[in-house]
Amino acid sequence: MNRLKIIADDRIPYLKGVLEPFAEIRYLPGHAITSGELKDASALLTRTRTRCDRNLLNNTGVRFIGTATIGYDHIDTHYCEEKGIVWKNAPGCNASSVNQYIASTLTTLAERFDFSLKDRVMGVVGVGHVGSLVVRTAELLGMRVYLCDPPRVRNEGICGFISLEGILRECDLISFHVPLQKEGEDRTWHMIDDRLLKKLLPDAILINTSRGEVADGAALKSAIRQKRLKHLVLDVWENEPLIDRELLDMTDIGTPHIAGYSADGKANATAIVIGELSRFFGLGLDGWKPGNLPPPEN
Repeated sequence: MNRLKIIADDRIPYLKGVLEPFAEIRYLPGHAITSGELKDASALLTRTRTRCDRNLLNNTGVRFIGTATIGYDHIDTHYCEEKGIVWKNAPGCNASSVNQYIASTLTTLAERFDFSLKDRVMGVVGVGHVGSLVVRTAELLGMRVYLCDPPRVRNEGICGFISLEGILRECDLISFHVPLQKEGEDRTWHMIDDRLLKKLLPDAILINTSRGEVADGAALKSAIRQKRLKHLVLDVWENEPLIDRELLDMTDIGTPHIAGYSADGKANATAIVIGELSRFFGLGLDGWKPGNLPPPEN
């Protein structure tokens, strides 16, 4: 019986040594993973640096792709489904970390600009793994919170949600936690555009920790210049890492895509991917989790 062959991004944390008893595994930089390297491989473990499309996967043996990330827009899902290639991501792996970032951001803004969070009405757009935690945190901080998630309403028939128009009408602090969808009914690419920004309440605060392309950077700058947007927090940017430095200078808090960048978040992502790989190939590692995570420096 041929031994399982796996190609893995060498920057996936806590992975080395886990799969060696079960497979022949080769670690490569994400940019160095090529079609030739995948010729005899059955599985690919990756991050966002590797574009998984026809050019990479055609005429290879890959049957399973696991990405140790929440986002999966680097995977051509239509091609994979057409070819019967199973792909899995790691939804919710860093939800707790992003929630902590939002909590820190809210308290920092309140202190810096001398307002009470209890006087603010928060809108959470996208109520999945991260958004659900943010809702709970905002409520614990005494805020009134409105929820917006059209796909969940449509798919689950749940009540207690309002439309995006309702969020813009009722909320003076809005936080976005949506995936990047470039087309279709639930398109989020440039969801934050000029039309949306013109409907903001006075003194509105906008927070985006989802994906950079969810916001139109030019529209954000225009809204700030015209004083239609008072406060802006961005952790994600269009064209990362070649970000708009002018827009960065306009933010009240600007960070380099680190809201979910935590040791536990990365460990969770690796654990999820290992579990999915194990279930697909029957390796017996379904409940594996990394141990000995480093404690915080402070």
